[in-house]
Amino acid sequence: MTVAVLAGAVVEQAGSGGTQSQGIAAGVAPTGHATVVRVSAAGMRFHPDVVSVPAGDRLIIELTNTDPDTVHDLVLDDGQGSGRLRPGTSTRLDAGVVGRDVSGWCSVIGHHRMGMTLTIRALGGRAAPLPAAAAGAAGHDHSTVGTSSTPGPGFTAYDPVLPPVEPGSVHRRTLRLREVEREVAPGVRQKLWTYNGTMPGPTLHGRVGDRFEITLVNDSQLGHSIDFHAGVRAPDQAMRTIPPGGRLVYRFTATRAGIWMYHCSTMPMSAHIANGLFGAVVIDPPGLTPVGESYVLVQSELYLGGNGGEVDTDKLAAERPDLVVFNGYADQYDHRPLRVRAGERVRIWILDAGPNRSSAFHVVGGQFGTTYAEGAWLLRAGSSGGSQTLALGPSQGGFVELTIPEPGRYSFVSHQMIDAERGAHGTIEVTR
Repeated sequence: MTVAVLAGAVVEQAGSGGTQSQGIAAGVAPTGHATVVRVSAAGMRFHPDVVSVPAGDRLIIELTNTDPDTVHDLVLDDGQGSGRLRPGTSTRLDAGVVGRDVSGWCSVIGHHRMGMTLTIRALGGRAAPLPAAAAGAAGHDHSTVGTSSTPGPGFTAYDPVLPPVEPGSVHRRTLRLREVEREVAPGVRQKLWTYNGTMPGPTLHGRVGDRFEITLVNDSQLGHSIDFHAGVRAPDQAMRTIPPGGRLVYRFTATRAGIWMYHCSTMPMSAHIANGLFGAVVIDPPGLTPVGESYVLVQSELYLGGNGGEVDTDKLAAERPDLVVFNGYADQYDHRPLRVRAGERVRIWILDAGPNRSSAFHVVGGQFGTTYAEGAWLLRAGSSGGSQTLALGPSQGGFVELTIPEPGRYSFVSHQMIDAERGAHGTIEVTR
C-alpha cells in the first residue's frame, strides 16, 4: 500500500471494492484502486477543504469531528452523507468511484452558509458544474407552507402573564435544550430548538440586586449555549457552546432594571435565535407601581423550512420572514385574547428578540400613559402627554401601561404593518 499527500490530506492507495455511486462516477472506467482521505471538521471548516482523487478511483473519506462542542456532518452533492457526528467521533464515508468534481458541505443548519464546504477534485475527470443541491442544505423543502384559519386540535396559547417574583434574592432554574416539533401558525409545523420545550423559553422575573443561578442541560442533538443580557459576564466560559449531553451553570447578578433578552450564542447565531432559542428576563424597576394585569410579549421572526422543517437559512440571510409573531405563534392572541377590565391599568412588557426585524408596538384604539424602554422612563403616569407606539430594535425591550375605559376588542400590533399581517397581531378583550 502506498501513502501520498494530496491537497493537504493523508491519502492511502488501497484495494478496490464497495458500491459504485453512479452519480459521481460520471461514466468513468474504474481503476480498481481506492483513495482514502482523512478530513477533520472543526471551526466551521473542513480540514482540508479541497482534496484530490484520480478519476476512476473509489473514494473513501475518513471524517473526524474534532470540534469540542459542535455536531457536524458531511453531505455530498449526489445525496450521500456521513450522518451526524458528535464531538470527538469518526466515521468512514464510501463515496464510490469518482469521475467528476464533487461538492460537499455540512448540512447542520447554518454551517454551509458559514463556509463549511468540501471540494473533491477528480484528477483527469470531468469538472462538472455544481448541482443545484449544493446551494443549500440537503433534503430541505423551502416551499411556502399554506395556513388554515384556526389552530389545530389541542392548541394552547403561550401564557403571556408575567410570573410573580419568587421568594428570596437567589433564583435557581434549570433550562433544558430540547428539539420539538410544534405548530407555529394554523396548519404550519416546525422543528424548533427550545429552552424547556417552548418558544420563547420561560420568562424569568426578579428585582435589582437578585442573583440568578441557571443550570443549562443539553438534551438536544446539536451544540448550543446561552447568553443572558441581564447580567455582566465574560463570554469565554459562561456562554460557551456545550455539546449534546453536556451541562453548565451560568450565574449572574441583575444590577439594572428592564426586560432583557437571553438567547443561544452558538454560531450561526441568527439561525439559533430564529429557530427558537430565546427568552426574556424581567427585572422590575425599584418602586414599580402595582397594576391590574401584567403581560409579556416577545416578538420574533420565523423563516419556514417547509412543514415540519427547521429554519430556512437562505430566507434568513435574505431577511425574508414568513411569519412575525408574538410569543412564538402567529395571531395566537386573536384566538386566545388578553383579558382586561374596563378602567383597569394594564402593563405590557415587550421584548424584540429579532433576530432581524424591529418592533413598533401599538394598541389600536388605546393610548399609553406610561412608556419605559431600555432602562429609561420615556413617559410617566400623570403626565399630560401620551404615546401611541413603543419602538424597539432587535434585542431591545421595555413596557407600556394603559387604561381602557370602554369595553370592546382592541387589537395590538407591530405598526410595521407588513409584520402585523405576517402574524404580529393579537387582541385585548376589555370587559366591564
